[in-house]
Amino acid sequence: MSPGDEGVLTLSIKMKVSPEPDSYQELLDLMKRYRDALNYSIRAIIEKKALSLSKAHKLLYSDLKEKYGLPSRMAMDCYREALAMAKSWQENPGKGEIPKARKLRIWLTDELSYRIKGEYLEILGGFRLRIIGWDRRYDSYPNKEARLLFRNGEFVLCISKRIPKPVKHIPKGFLAVDINERQMVAGNSEVEYRLETAVEKALHYKRLAENLQKKYSAPKYKAWSRKGIRKRIKNFHRKARNIIDDWVKKVSFSLAKQAKQQQYAIAREDLTDLIESLRKLPKDHKVGLLMLSYRKLEFWID
Repeated sequence: MSPGDEGVLTLSIKMKVSPEPDSYQELLDLMKRYRDALNYSIRAIIEKKALSLSKAHKLLYSDLKEKYGLPSRMAMDCYREALAMAKSWQENPGKGEIPKARKLRIWLTDELSYRIKGEYLEILGGFRLRIIGWDRRYDSYPNKEARLLFRNGEFVLCISKRIPKPVKHIPKGFLAVDINERQMVAGNSEVEYRLETAVEKALHYKRLAENLQKKYSAPKYKAWSRKGIRKRIKNFHRKARNIIDDWVKKVSFSLAKQAKQQQYAIAREDLTDLIESLRKLPKDHKVGLLMLSYRKLEFWID
């Protein structure tokens, strides 16, 4: 962190984006070329020890444009990302294999390789994607680097922003937080908030997935007939995770909002030895608590 960054925080804003139908496959092809170019760049930087921007530029810029067909600025973003990954690998004392990008994503630079224009994301190369679902609370803060990701058939944009650190203040009291698989209770001698968890709803989809797994694991079901079942099982597990993730974010925001309005600090229970304690519980109770994902709840409350 540079001296000028001491009073700011880095915040990542996620939003779904949708390309125009006629450019969908073309954008996917670009992301695949970028991934191949990124992996090529990582190997080349490590093998040639080109661990500076000037050396990486001289080594890779022409290849990334000519061999992989990346636009000029995107080629620069590609070797910058590769350089960051190579340096991180070099500095890791327990480094294993050379890092490799597997998922489809592109590093983007604000106003050079991407820009937000109205309700649309514009990407170098003539791509225009409509923004779906946008947290507008941080619009007044400048955009920094961004990542365009392709996950589960959807495009997601993650934009980094720099925001000022909150001003420190002395709270007038505390909200103590206690959590179980059915309720999260927050309160003190004056107020009390009870919020139902989403564990039962998530467990419903988890049980559906497990029942399908159990039923179709028999040898009498041919491999070709299980393909659709596997996809359905995967979707049920994803649905269960998404339900918990959504609940965790919403309840954390609600709790933080209440604490801020009433000038309370939040006191969480110590969950250091939670895993050891869970091993002693009945299976259904244990699964419910694991589904709740305490670590995510801690992260989002904080």
